[in-house]
Amino acid sequence: MSEKVRVMISEEDVNAKICEIGKQISKDYEGKQIHMICVLKGGAFFMCELAKRIDVPVSLDFMSVSSYGGATTSSGSVKIVKDLDETIEGKDVLVVEDIIDSGRTLSALLEMLKKRNPNSIKLCTLLDKPDRRVVHVDVDYTAFSIPDEFVVGYGLDYDQRYRNLPYIGVVEL
Repeated sequence: MSEKVRVMISEEDVNAKICEIGKQISKDYEGKQIHMICVLKGGAFFMCELAKRIDVPVSLDFMSVSSYGGATTSSGSVKIVKDLDETIEGKDVLVVEDIIDSGRTLSALLEMLKKRNPNSIKLCTLLDKPDRRVVHVDVDYTAFSIPDEFVVGYGLDYDQRYRNLPYIGVVEL
């Protein structure tokens, strides 16, 4: 491996921010149950850590979507690779994502999920790259806004490597 990984956000800072967001979500959903939907694969690490820090009842489900096909940029046309295991009709849904950049895929996914008649739907992301936004997406909970750098760790990968890093790092080739 010729690349190096520089720490952008420490493990301690990531953990502290997840605790903070967990408390806010618990307050916002007091008296309700949250149905958390993880966008695979990258969101799994974040969702599991976040769920442990939420005090109201939670249920979990997972989706895998693709909008890249054979290209290196998102087309915005979402293909469901793995759909939800249960209905979201009438549920308070929290979509959990690892990173939002262009917004194309997530915007299309949220529109698709809204058609399934949840009671409410909100979005939580570990990382947001607002400089890369092409399509507006309302993000309800953001752990960190970051510059346009290629990041790994905490579920994010570079060619399926580095997902297991406990911090957010920048790949330096």
